[in-house]
Amino acid sequence: MPLIKVQSSISNIEENQIQKLLTTLSAKLAKHLSKPESYVMTAFEQNTNMTFGGTFEPVCYVEIKSVGTMSPNQTKAMSQDFCNEINQQLHIDLNRIYIEFADAKGSMWDWNGSTF
Repeated sequence: MPLIKVQSSISNIEENQIQKLLTTLSAKLAKHLSKPESYVMTAFEQNTNMTFGGTFEPVCYVEIKSVGTMSPNQTKAMSQDFCNEINQQLHIDLNRIYIEFADAKGSMWDWNGSTF
């Protein structure tokens, strides 16, 4: 049900580094949303052609989606936590990371052949 998708302009990131990042983000997302991690999906796309502020310096875009409503306090806490994690693991400056939070209606999210 919750999804965190990371797109980055960085290339040649080792598979074990991607797996470590996704595992960490999965656990953190479950905790922030108080949902079982067994429902969390993660995705990572590297070497995406991206600019930010008109430059090609390393950049990252993150989508976080979940069924239900994320409160402003939750999104603020997640923003700080996920930006810091991405900065530490991928060495992307905090001011070059965007995060989009999106609440989904249960009827607009499917799992296991049925909607929530």
